[in-house]
Amino acid sequence: MKRILSDRIKVIAIVGATASGKTSYSIELAKHIGGEIVSADSRIIYKDFNIGAAKPTTEEMQGIPHYMIDVAEPTFEYSAGLYIKQASEIIKDIHSRGKIPIVVGGTGLYIDILLTGYNLPETKPDKEFRDILSNMRVEELYEKLKKNDKEAAQTIEPNDKKKLVRALEIIKLTGKKLNQSRSMSQSEYEVEWIGKNFERDILYKRINDRVDSMIEQGLIEETKGLLDKYGRTYNIVNTIGYREIIKYLDGFLSLDESVELLKKNTRNYAKRQLTWFRKNSAIKWDIFPEKLSK
Repeated sequence: MKRILSDRIKVIAIVGATASGKTSYSIELAKHIGGEIVSADSRIIYKDFNIGAAKPTTEEMQGIPHYMIDVAEPTFEYSAGLYIKQASEIIKDIHSRGKIPIVVGGTGLYIDILLTGYNLPETKPDKEFRDILSNMRVEELYEKLKKNDKEAAQTIEPNDKKKLVRALEIIKLTGKKLNQSRSMSQSEYEVEWIGKNFERDILYKRINDRVDSMIEQGLIEETKGLLDKYGRTYNIVNTIGYREIIKYLDGFLSLDESVELLKKNTRNYAKRQLTWFRKNSAIKWDIFPEKLSK
């Protein structure tokens, strides 16, 4: 079958749950095909989010250029819109130098609006409605979202009040469920989608082992350092990893309880990631794109 020529930029996207091996896989692929890596992770964009966000070290990068890491202070409210602007410029630069851009991460919203042509709904803030929601408990907000948009609730962290409020606000203003309120346009990329995953028991063991390793590497000390340097900013207290350790530091949980909660919350996060990515039928799970090396 004759291949249709396209002037769109060729991009590889490697997606999947946390602890599924995306980082090491993408680095090996980049070495094999001459690629450079663009992170699509809403947490490792922040400086000093190292152990808790499983940020790859310089040694782990093995000389492969990585972008969209350490681009903002934890006190800055980074947005999906800003991510798209910056990541798009980087992809074009990588392509212009004859390299293959490899977008790697687990933040589904970032990846979809960057690569699939998803457009965020353009709505003006409803301050009055937002104030009402902000005075509700996070548990009430999550139940309200489940009632109005069960699918959206499956992809949002139940404790992330900011995202819950915004989702409910969009639903009210557009009168549509979240996925129906996002318009689509032609993507400027030709994307090869690769998904990384393991059987559930194996993935959960990898998650549990990663959390144990984080504690050994100094997650408690890193959390203390973040609080000392930046204070209790939204991004720190609402990030899985730091949030649970803060409960230990505040005396609400023992260390063992904090660690078990972190493992549980990370497993739940992995479920939400996979729920998001399974909507994309173009993803080929656990393959190596040999054709792209030619």
